[in-house]
Order: sequence, then C-alpha cells, then structure tokens
Amino acid sequence: MFLTYLWRELRRRMRQAIFISLGLALGIGLVITVTAASSGVKDAQTTVLHALYGTGTDITVTKAPTAGSGAPGSFGFRGQAGTGSRPAAGAKINIDTLRNLGLGTISSSSVTKVSQLSGVAAAAGGLTLTDTKITGTVSDNTGSGGFGGGGSGSLTPISFSVDGADIGTGELGPLSAGKLTSGRTFASSDSNSNVAVLDSSYATQNKLSVGSAITIAKTSFKVIGIVSEPSGQNNSDVYIPLARAQSLSGLKNDVNTIYVAASSAANVNTVSKEISKAVPSATVTNSSDLANEVTGSLSSTSSLASNLGKWLAVAVLAAAFLLASLLTMSAVSRRVREFGTLKALGWRSRRVILQVMGESIVVGIIGGAAGVVLGFAGAGVINAIAPSLSASVGTTTGSATPGGARQFGAGSGPGGGGGGGFRQAAASATHTVAVHLTAPVTVGAIVLAVLLAIAGGLIAGSFGGWRAARLRPAAALAKVT
Repeated sequence: MFLTYLWRELRRRMRQAIFISLGLALGIGLVITVTAASSGVKDAQTTVLHALYGTGTDITVTKAPTAGSGAPGSFGFRGQAGTGSRPAAGAKINIDTLRNLGLGTISSSSVTKVSQLSGVAAAAGGLTLTDTKITGTVSDNTGSGGFGGGGSGSLTPISFSVDGADIGTGELGPLSAGKLTSGRTFASSDSNSNVAVLDSSYATQNKLSVGSAITIAKTSFKVIGIVSEPSGQNNSDVYIPLARAQSLSGLKNDVNTIYVAASSAANVNTVSKEISKAVPSATVTNSSDLANEVTGSLSSTSSLASNLGKWLAVAVLAAAFLLASLLTMSAVSRRVREFGTLKALGWRSRRVILQVMGESIVVGIIGGAAGVVLGFAGAGVINAIAPSLSASVGTTTGSATPGGARQFGAGSGPGGGGGGGFRQAAASATHTVAVHLTAPVTVGAIVLAVLLAIAGGLIAGSFGGWRAARLRPAAALAKVT
C-alpha cells in the first residue's frame, strides 16, 4: 500500500519531482566536480614536490636537540691560555672544531632498524655539521668573549657547513641529486680518507678547485670534486665521508639525519608512521609534509580549488536543500483535502509523515543519481580541457652520487660509470616532470553524493511531514465544495 501510493503520487506530481531532483542534482554534481578538481591539483602538486624533495629520497628522519646541547659553548677558550675564564691578552688563538648544531643525534643502529622496515627500499645516515674556526691574537679589550678587534690584536671567526655522506648508500642523501662540474665523486675506497667534495658556490667564493686543500677540525682534506646542486635545497658547503665526519666531531656511531626511500610512492605515508614507531621522538618528514610548507603556485591553486570550491558547493547545496524543502511544504499545502481525508479514514499523523518523507527520499535519490552523472560529466570536461604542463626541478643525473669512481671528463662524461643498483640511470642535466591536471572521481566522492542526496530528501521530507502532521480532518471538509 505504501509503495503503491508513493508511486502514484510521484507520477501525479512528476513536474515538481523533476524540478526538485534537478536542484539537488546540480548541487551534488558541483560537489563531485569540485572535489575531483581539487584532488587532481593536489596530485599534480605531489608529483612536483616529490621530485623537488630529492632523487630517491622520500622521507627524512631527524631529532630535535636535547636541552643544553648544540650551544656554541666556550669553543675551547678555557685553559688554552692562562687559567682564568678567558685567555690572557696577547694569547694566540687557533681553534677549529666540527660540531653538531641544531639537530639531535640518532644512533647508527636506528639506520639499520629503519632499513629493515616493511616498505623501505633503502636507508642511509648522514651528519650535518658546522666547522668553526677562530684564529688570531686576543686583544687587550676583548671582554669576556674574546672578540672585539680593538687594542693590539683581533680574532677572526670563520664557519662553514659540512655534510658527512654515507658512501655505502650514496644513492640517498645530500649528494643524490648533485651534478659534478669537475673532478670526481666519492668512491667506495674513500670511506676513511681525508677527501672532500665542495659545493660549486662555496668553491668559487673561496677560490678552491680540484686538488686544493681545505682544513676541517685541524685536519687537511684534499678536494677531489666540485658539485652543482639544484637551487632551493639546503646545500652544504663541504661534503666528506660519513666515517670521517663522525670521527672528527666525536659522534662515532651517530648520525643526525636518516634518508629513506620507500619501495613505492603509495607506501610513503605508511612507512612514515612505521618509522615514527621505530625511532621514538623523531621528526619524520616526507613530500606530503613538504607540500604543507610550500607557498608556490601549485599549492596556492590547490588551496583555492579546495576552499573556494568547497564553500561554493556548500552554498549551492544549501540553496538546493532549501528549495526542496519549500517546494515540499508548498505541495503539502496543496494536498490539504487529501491528507485531511486520509486522517478522517483513520491514518495516523505518523503514517502521513512517513508517506511524505518516503516521497522526498525517493526524489532525493533520483537527484543524487542525476548528480553523480553531472559530476562525472564535469570531471570529464576538466580532463578534456585541462592543459598539459611541465615543471623543471633541477638535476637528477646523480653524477655526484657516492659509491663509484665516477670521473668528470672520463668514460661517458659527467655521471658516467657505475651507478649502483638503487640508482636508476638518469642522463639529462635537468629533470622535467610532466604534470597532468586531471579530475579523478573517487568512490568516496560518490558515496558522499549518495549521502547528501538522502540527507536532502530527509530534510525536505521532515519539513513537509511536519506540515502534514498539523493538518486536521476539519480542514479537509472546509475544502470540499
């Protein structure tokens, strides 16, 4: 009886049902289209950011320094000249220390633990350090810190960044995206050698070249290569083997950064969570986290598509729901004689409400189905007219990747020689990432559309049912002519 009466009433008021369904369909179709477009922009953003994040490196692991660590301290002033709190006037100062500033240390065993996690293709440790040199003569009026430059002498502080690179897993880490401009990169035999690779900007600024000597922690290192790295990265000035960096900084068996490559891009977030459990109190950063910090055009476009589209969809849905509710209430007002007669025949108010709500829910489902079709159509239009874009993200030749005796000017040119099993050979100097702007319609968006359709029907039916429940049989008799 319920379904028969429902079908008859919908057929009798087909024009109104179609009008309400189209209103709901428009709102739901817009929600699907905007959601799909936003997802497409985020996918494109992730593609570019993943390439910017580093060749092969999907995740980095660091720790915050413990309280009291990483401070400049006395830099060895105490006890170097005299027994007081500072060197005596006229004392010669020659300090050269390699220190870990700004990051907490992580045991090298954690690198092994991370490399054994499910979904991890490779993991490598690294040390980001600062070499500080202070030379000169303590003047008569240096004050408590030993600096000042007045009187009979002066002190000259110099500092530069040093990165300890894991030669055994060189496909990951700070040199993975570097391009050799001269000399060679680290070979496996350099693990305990005093050799260094310089950043091209630092080498130019200090007039250094292949064959030059550079002093780190009072130890002479021979420059074996000059490397150029993509702009925008936090490049170090000098790169030395990890074992030597650990020894000179007093951090044997410690690192302060772990570089991780996931076996699949789809596993990055899962692997990040596993690393957080395996290395407590660590800060795990991946390309998704990097995206949250980027303020470039793709990030802004994604935010605009998400926020503006979301509120536009909400506004259209609210208007559609309001229109459906008003039309349903108007229809109930025109059915006074019908509902009053039914109540006079014994129908209870609850049954009348269920009848009105049933009709509204069916209309909502029809509108939801039409909205899904409109959503797919909108996504298809975006896919058809969206332009093909490309993004240049710097070098991916990896010619500075440690682990092989790659010689600039020998073999097959920069980046010639063996590349290691993990290093996928890349021949070009610049990496162009194809960015396909699409609008993928997800199952979640379709489920959301169905739920919104049912919600719209329930809202409209609730208002209409409330109006119908207030009718009295006497009102129907007043309409009889």
